[in-house]
Amino acid sequence: MLFVHLRLANVIVKEVPEIAVAPVSVIICARNEIKNLQQHLPAIFNQNYPQFEVVVVNDRSWDGTEEYLEHLEKQHPNLKVVKILDNDKFIAGKKFAVTMGIKAAKYDWLVFTDADCVPDSDNWIRCMQKPADEATEIVIGYSPYLKKRSLLNALIRFETFFTAVNYLAFALKGMPYMGVGRNMAYKKSLFFKNKGFAAHMHIPSGDDDLFVNAHANKRNTEIRINKDSQVWSEPNHSWAGYLRQKKRHFGAGKFYKPKHKFVLTFQIVFQFLFYIAFAACMFFSLEAKYIAGGILLLSIIIRSLIYPKLLNRLNYRDLRWWFPILDILLFFFLILNGFLSIFGKKKVNWK
Repeated sequence: MLFVHLRLANVIVKEVPEIAVAPVSVIICARNEIKNLQQHLPAIFNQNYPQFEVVVVNDRSWDGTEEYLEHLEKQHPNLKVVKILDNDKFIAGKKFAVTMGIKAAKYDWLVFTDADCVPDSDNWIRCMQKPADEATEIVIGYSPYLKKRSLLNALIRFETFFTAVNYLAFALKGMPYMGVGRNMAYKKSLFFKNKGFAAHMHIPSGDDDLFVNAHANKRNTEIRINKDSQVWSEPNHSWAGYLRQKKRHFGAGKFYKPKHKFVLTFQIVFQFLFYIAFAACMFFSLEAKYIAGGILLLSIIIRSLIYPKLLNRLNYRDLRWWFPILDILLFFFLILNGFLSIFGKKKVNWK
């Protein structure tokens, strides 16, 4: 909290660049997403940016997506549709769809989002455009989930908040280890120079975090967290759907670099030991209870100094009142999900 997350809370957020320089290819993969495309594509086409194309990959949809995209092509000359047909000769999955979208893109700077996502403003592309620093090859963005009235929604947003705080803060510290495909950007040349997803094509998930984990470093990676750069997404509405999503993420995490796995595992283990030690102290002497209570109080004070600012910055300010409860619930949920991911069925599909 003090040596990593605090830096993200205090970092100066850059303003939106006034001048757009490099042309951009926005890539969206869709499988039976006609409702989301109808709802969210207009916000992409209305972006305040002089030169960009929108590449939509229609991955074997049968819900009318093809007809809708054909209609849009007549209205928007900067729309390029890539159609994937059923064919047993290729490996189906999102990584194949993303690869086909990248191949079709005509610009080197690629900005990624999903069909169920909508930019917070018409300056989103401007925020995610290629930085002036030529060494920068990857830009990691942030994508909050929309608020609903349910415990599941609060837990999803809380988990998303802490995941984002962690990967954004570690990127600031010079150790980028993941990004989210809902809002990130990188060079097309970087993708092909490293043979795309070849190293982990056999893994269903990881088109975003595994690519960043393999190729991001302190010299070639920047983050974007200002409000205009954020992309909102629709959260899962069922516990089963959320468990499947986390199972995909857990599966990809096993293929992170060893140093990243060590740091992330250390965080979980240390949190586990913290709660176990606190509970154990309740059965010992009065002095032990006082010490445990003091440590817990110190932890709460430190969090109260750091996380409210981050919750405001990352559009989750309403969760600050539920912080202690959600922290405990999330911890036990992640433990449960870890066991289910280890001992459950291995097959996972992106759609």
